[in-house]
Amino acid sequence: MSNLIYPFEWLVAWILYGWHSLLTAIGLPAASGLAWGLSIVGLVVVMRAAMIPLFVKQIHASRRMQLIQPEIQKIQKKYKGKTDPESRQKMTQEQMDLYKKTGTNPFSSCMPILVQSPFFFGLFRVLNSLDDIAKGTVDPIGPISKTLAAQAEKSTMFGAQLSDTFMGADTINTKIVTIVLIILMSVTTFTTQHQLMRKNMPASALDNPFAQQQKMLLYIMPIIFAVSGVNFPIGVLIYWAVTNIWSMVQQFYVIRHMPTPGSPAEQALHARRKARGKEIPTAATLESITKEGLADEGATAAHVQRQRQQPMGKKRAKQQGRKGGATANSSDQAGTDSDAVDRRD
Repeated sequence: MSNLIYPFEWLVAWILYGWHSLLTAIGLPAASGLAWGLSIVGLVVVMRAAMIPLFVKQIHASRRMQLIQPEIQKIQKKYKGKTDPESRQKMTQEQMDLYKKTGTNPFSSCMPILVQSPFFFGLFRVLNSLDDIAKGTVDPIGPISKTLAAQAEKSTMFGAQLSDTFMGADTINTKIVTIVLIILMSVTTFTTQHQLMRKNMPASALDNPFAQQQKMLLYIMPIIFAVSGVNFPIGVLIYWAVTNIWSMVQQFYVIRHMPTPGSPAEQALHARRKARGKEIPTAATLESITKEGLADEGATAAHVQRQRQQPMGKKRAKQQGRKGGATANSSDQAGTDSDAVDRRD
């Protein structure tokens, strides 16, 4: 596991070093908690900016999942009460066919979390290793030398060291900073999920297993933060809190400008457009996303076909050219004969 995480530790260390160098170049003290804290914020900015294309795909996948929920429910009702393996297999196959037609991936919503996780644990390992790197008992990670590790280890924010945890805290300052960050993480997560369900989900999508899972996450995630957050270093909590704030602001922008079809947010957008005299876009339908999914599938198949084409030598190309010419001549001759028959008729 250590070897798998190390490349992410190394990358995290370089991003932190780059931001720290920039911040010290503009005048912040190298050993200050502000410089290292803002470096962690910079790490979040780099990570989330790089993930914007993935986030856009997640938005489209989430909308498609919501639009096809009525069709999913029809399939589930069709096989309701049937527990034999054959019926279960047919239900799964019909659902997979629907996903394929509409270009929907039910796991796309998990991708941003999965992509972030290695970097999250990489930061955790870097912060946990600062004391050992400063003492020289472990090797430096990337550009984080003994000197930089000692600076980062001793740096404080509001009297709390970035590598301190709530459970191992010796000062009241560390406990207070940790509690404030955990509360901030919980509130931002709750707000993000709440505005998603209240504003950006159509009424037809609120009564299904997918929506029920969202409701459960609404209340479970803050508990998870409270239980696990006491074991994480303050630097990791800063990363987590800033990431949640980014997600909340990003979600607010998407709901306001690119709402889900049929949701209250879409109705509010249409009202704003109407008040400004702008055209109201056509709502997405199952038919439209099915066409879009089939178009994506066709484009992928064409790309694979191009990739499978084998290189052709000059001799073979000439032979193919002669065959093509002969075929074309035959076609032309057939066309001429056909025209002659038509004129006789």
